[in-house]
Amino acid sequence: MLKIGNFVAVFLMMSGVAFGQASQAVVEESPWSGAFSLGYLSTSGNTDTTSYSTKFNVGFLSGDWAHAFNAAANGADDTGAATAEAFQAGWKSEYNFTAHDFIFGTIDWRKDRFSGVDKQLTEAVSYGRRLLDTPKHLLSAGLGVGYRQADLSDGTSESGVIGRGSIDYSWKFSETAGFDEHIVVESGSDNTYFESVSAVRAKLINDFALVLSYTIKQNSDVPVGNEKTDKLSAISIEYAF
Repeated sequence: MLKIGNFVAVFLMMSGVAFGQASQAVVEESPWSGAFSLGYLSTSGNTDTTSYSTKFNVGFLSGDWAHAFNAAANGADDTGAATAEAFQAGWKSEYNFTAHDFIFGTIDWRKDRFSGVDKQLTEAVSYGRRLLDTPKHLLSAGLGVGYRQADLSDGTSESGVIGRGSIDYSWKFSETAGFDEHIVVESGSDNTYFESVSAVRAKLINDFALVLSYTIKQNSDVPVGNEKTDKLSAISIEYAF
């Protein structure tokens, strides 16, 4: 009888361990995360205009490493003629060597049909530090060096060493709303590129959210006849996973 009791006790204990492990497996967060957003506007009447804005990003966490890929496209058409067309893609790999300090490498490709700088490709290595890390606020900054290759709209090309600085800030208003700000500056002897992306998002239902964003892109030196600054306002629906 004692042997049977011992067997039952061991069985129940093993079952509890297995159940605990299974529960942990169920609630364990996936190392993958990402989001996709799409905004579209069409008007008709005296003038026919359409515009679109789309973004995609995916991230992967593995121990002290974090990797992220992002891509974006936007454009506008006025009475059958394109008035804006821009594409962007980037990769970032980050290694955290303390709770607040990290190093990261970035590759960024940009193409803008109506910009004075038609194409830009930059590669950089930077040191980063988390200046704020609370449940509501997250602020980090990075500083590094890299190399840039650019094709201008007048047919000329530029290349050279750059300094790169970045700031990322997130403010969680509540469980359903927040604000994000991303700033990057890439400065070299030929040109300084500045980009600011501000976004406010509010959860709609389940994994869907409404996003209002404002983007500024600026090149300090562009061929004659081209604007240095581009601005984009967008309202999008975002799906997060």
